[in-house]
Amino acid sequence: MGDLRAALASHGITLPSLRPDLPTFAGTYEPPAGLIALGNCNAATARKLAAALRGSGRILLDLDLPATLGAVPDLRRTLRRCLGEPSADVQLCVTELVGNVIRHVGEGTPVRVRVARVEGGRVRVEVADPDARALPVLLHATGDDEAGRGLALLDAMALRWGVEQGVAGKAVWCELAEAK
Repeated sequence: MGDLRAALASHGITLPSLRPDLPTFAGTYEPPAGLIALGNCNAATARKLAAALRGSGRILLDLDLPATLGAVPDLRRTLRRCLGEPSADVQLCVTELVGNVIRHVGEGTPVRVRVARVEGGRVRVEVADPDARALPVLLHATGDDEAGRGLALLDAMALRWGVEQGVAGKAVWCELAEAK
């Protein structure tokens, strides 16, 4: 059990007690051998645990912030420091995804920005927000359109991208071949 705790701690995960709550069970419940009760984990811990168990890679940035135009330059600088290289592609993808939240969900919306190195040297960018209904749509903008190019740009740069929906919101993600 100590090895599990240590492995999860390396991903920033602390678990609640893994022992059954004896007053609750009062001898009427005998858990199966090896049962780990994780029902007391909050959503953030559950997300981190799921990412760690599926081998999501090394998290380079995990940041909660309000999606505002003023936050974008600081976010780009933070990305450069975290990646240790210019990483223009990663910065552009994060900027586009945060910009979409500002335009389609609303300025000041709380977002989580996560950047991780995953298998094969790829970089995964994920921007999560609390509105599960405002889904991204890939548009084909014409030369005269003033908007609608963000996801087309992301689609052209990324190896793949998608949306993970949950009851408390959504996460739009993309994976890049490497940080450039």
